[in-house]
Amino acid sequence: MSSDLLSDATETELVRTTRAVVGDGVRSVTYFTPDDVDQLYLRDDLEPDADVAGFADTERLGFRSQTDYDDSELGDYTFTIRVFDHGYLTRVIHDDHGVFVTTDPLTRDRFEELAAALHEELRALDD
Repeated sequence: MSSDLLSDATETELVRTTRAVVGDGVRSVTYFTPDDVDQLYLRDDLEPDADVAGFADTERLGFRSQTDYDDSELGDYTFTIRVFDHGYLTRVIHDDHGVFVTTDPLTRDRFEELAAALHEELRALDD
């Protein structure tokens, strides 16, 4: 899948990083900004008819979460996990861009590894 938002090399790196952490349990990888969205990867056994734009609209609420939780006693906001009947969605946002990844079931440690790896990739885009 080709993006107008990212270079081919960056797309490949985001998908490679996700698959390195999650393996074959990755269902999809989607990059988004406040105004745009691009699905970078979709596993072959899944139907390409998901409402990616609708998912992105919901996940864009995370841009506000970056400031809503400032000065929380919980510490800095880092990522979101959404639980569904047939999988999970992990959202990571850094500044004005983010990634959400859908997966098969994972352990909590694996979700944390995925979020940390994606944070690093998003930070690198800012450099």
